[in-house]
Amino acid sequence: MAITLTSLADLAAHGFDDIIDVRAPAEFAEDHLPGAISLPVLDDAERARVGTIYKQVSPFTARKLGAALVARNAAAHLEGVLADRPGGWRPLIYCWRGGQRSGSFATILGQIGWRVETLAGGYKAWRSLVVEAVYDTPVRSPVVVLDGNTGSAKTEILNLLPGLGVQVIDLEGLARHRGSLFGAVGEQPSQKAFEGALAQGLQGLDPARPVVVEAESSKIGERRLPPEIWKAMVAAPRVAIAAPRAVRAGYLARAYADLTADAVRLAATVELLRPMHPGEVIAEWQALAGAGAFLGLADGLMARHYDPRYDKHRARMGAKLVEVPVEDLSSAALPKVAARVAEAVRGLIGR
Repeated sequence: MAITLTSLADLAAHGFDDIIDVRAPAEFAEDHLPGAISLPVLDDAERARVGTIYKQVSPFTARKLGAALVARNAAAHLEGVLADRPGGWRPLIYCWRGGQRSGSFATILGQIGWRVETLAGGYKAWRSLVVEAVYDTPVRSPVVVLDGNTGSAKTEILNLLPGLGVQVIDLEGLARHRGSLFGAVGEQPSQKAFEGALAQGLQGLDPARPVVVEAESSKIGERRLPPEIWKAMVAAPRVAIAAPRAVRAGYLARAYADLTADAVRLAATVELLRPMHPGEVIAEWQALAGAGAFLGLADGLMARHYDPRYDKHRARMGAKLVEVPVEDLSSAALPKVAARVAEAVRGLIGR
């Protein structure tokens, strides 16, 4: 039996024990349904081989080979990952779109006696709902942007706000990037996976309450913000954390300890700024990095690079802005700062 999803929330409402993606590993790696596990019935090489035979020999020959490969791979999954599944197990199985791969695997599992269902339209149907959510649908809640120059502890404060009853979407967390040349946090998700995670976050919002997002440019690392969230951010009022540069430099030195501990990576990152600054400035920053003078490096980067750019960007936005003056960004002080930000957000929106 095939189920049809009419909204992103439908998937959780069905309550499947497992969601199984039978597409090839490369397809799964690019994006997949939330919580899905990868049990490919054709691996990447097998899928390419079957496709080539379909085009160059005949569809019949391709289907015959495909059936043999699916049966072989299904047996491996049954003897491996699925060996401990009980009799009442209820999985959802999906492939790309047509249903041949998911239908074949579902038939095998159904014959065992499991209550198997497939997804009508496969991954492509899910992706259509994601596109509708992030490209075609306005954000459901009033948006407030958490602003503040580099080193204002915006991300940490943002993640304290839910404990104070404030809705947030952590865009940098979803993009796995801290939003600057110095901000890489491992490998970023694909654009499709980023949009899928963002769509789920937007779907879960209470439209009667504001949602806070951190100030960003239209790209976070290599991931682009979809148009509806970007339009909402451009038009949104802002709460800005206003901290002295010396306080922010101290915070940056702590927050970016992973980067400063890697001298080669730090030097390479500073070098990326060369097209934007005179050679003597880059040399000064490299000397500070090499000497381990990270407070001085952070202060110089903010004074000559980040603060001027933040100021220009903020001036272009022209949005209503409420400042929260802060003199302490130590770990012990951040909960109090977050409480003040939450109060400012409620004051802006009145909810």
